[in-house]
Amino acid sequence: MEPRLARLESESIYILREARVKFARLTMLWSMGKDSTTMLHLARKAFFGRIPFPCIHIDNGADFPETYEFRQRLSREWGVEVIIAAAAPTVDEISGTAEGLNKAAALRELIEQRQFDGVIVSIRRDEHGVRAKERVFSPRDAFFRWRHRQQPMELFGVASDFPDASHVRVHPLLGWTELDVWEYIRQEGIPVHPLYFARNGHRYRSIGYPETTFPVPSSASSIEEIIEELRATQIGEREGRAQDKEEEHVMQRLRELGYM
Repeated sequence: MEPRLARLESESIYILREARVKFARLTMLWSMGKDSTTMLHLARKAFFGRIPFPCIHIDNGADFPETYEFRQRLSREWGVEVIIAAAAPTVDEISGTAEGLNKAAALRELIEQRQFDGVIVSIRRDEHGVRAKERVFSPRDAFFRWRHRQQPMELFGVASDFPDASHVRVHPLLGWTELDVWEYIRQEGIPVHPLYFARNGHRYRSIGYPETTFPVPSSASSIEEIIEELRATQIGEREGRAQDKEEEHVMQRLRELGYM
């Protein structure tokens, strides 16, 4: 394996194992996207072929058919315990989309119901400027809010205690890039959602709900072609997502209120 990918893999596995030890009731978000599916693969490596915690799909009941098919197939093949967090298909006033606070509300309800104290999330710093402010271990307060200015100091290999947190978000992919993920997918042969591959001159770079996700021009119909495209493209990864939600001040408010 390429040294850079080997280092990223090793760090992510270390974080996953630390989270498993640190949190009594651990879970992971799985959207069926490339990042969270890569996280599933890393978890299987970290825990010797099994995933020792349930995975949450935040679902409004109207996702892409390919998303449900992919979830059903891979959860069966990999032995994933999937919990559905039912999100209301409503537009919120902050994001202007049906993929904002409704997802945070559905996640909060499920976390409180199941009393999860650690939630693994597959965000990366290079996705968005606001996500770049995150820590690997990121506490949420008693009201589920993210206080980015009050995050504890973090040194690699030392995870703080979080006595007042409602739960802690764990981000093992924080230091990866989009290209890193795709090169690792190629290296490891990880299955991916079919909408990432081009059809009729377009493909999805980022996959959310159908009403807030749009394809971008592309002819990349294989993982190798996607990697070559990413090395040359000037188009941002989230260009195909609802733009009002991607504005920095909007994303900041959403994340402060619990959005992923």
